[in-house]
Amino acid sequence: QVLDTKDVQVFKVTVNGQDAKFGFGEKHSFNGTPLEITLPFELRRGQEAIVEISFESSPKSSALQWFSPEQTSGKKHPFLFSQCQVEWN
Repeated sequence: QVLDTKDVQVFKVTVNGQDAKFGFGEKHSFNGTPLEITLPFELRRGQEAIVEISFESSPKSSALQWFSPEQTSGKKHPFLFSQCQVEWN
């Protein structure tokens, strides 16, 4: 699986609780850098996969933005969202 990234540092990726191998592809001038994830198991049709990515963003990560807890419906937790379009390869 490939996800777009820009100016983030990835420390760990898990899929359904299992460690997954990951690496970065070649940086693109305006699309960012692809994060390439190798699933630790064969994904069957209809099977759900929960992908968790441990990362750190930087001030240059313009595609990532935060809502403060007060801006969310529950008013308890901040919310991270992306302005990017979804692209599955």
